[in-house]
Amino acid sequence: METLVWVVHIIVSVAVIGLVLLQHGKGADMGAAFGSGSSGSLFGATGSANFLSRSTAILATLFFLTSLGLAYFGLQQHKPDSVLDLTAAPAKSGQPAVPVPAQNSGSKAADIPQ
Repeated sequence: METLVWVVHIIVSVAVIGLVLLQHGKGADMGAAFGSGSSGSLFGATGSANFLSRSTAILATLFFLTSLGLAYFGLQQHKPDSVLDLTAAPAKSGQPAVPVPAQNSGSKAADIPQ
């Protein structure tokens, strides 16, 4: 199942890259200001987006879903230990759970190397 999600993820990512490179920016539509604005849209002048931008949005959604799926599979393979298990393990072996600081001689002048 994880391999299938990887394959879909790679195909979708390449498709998103291709669709983004195929699209042109807003500055390239200077002719739209002079009355030819409806020529590039899928649903005419009232349409909210053309075919390429809708396809990009759908593929981006699929990319995010496959990313979440891969994160889920990665978490299932490497389950983190419980915090309680981590703190209880050293106490069972005879070592203190919290390290004890070294005793200081009390004089700050004795701690400075000369």
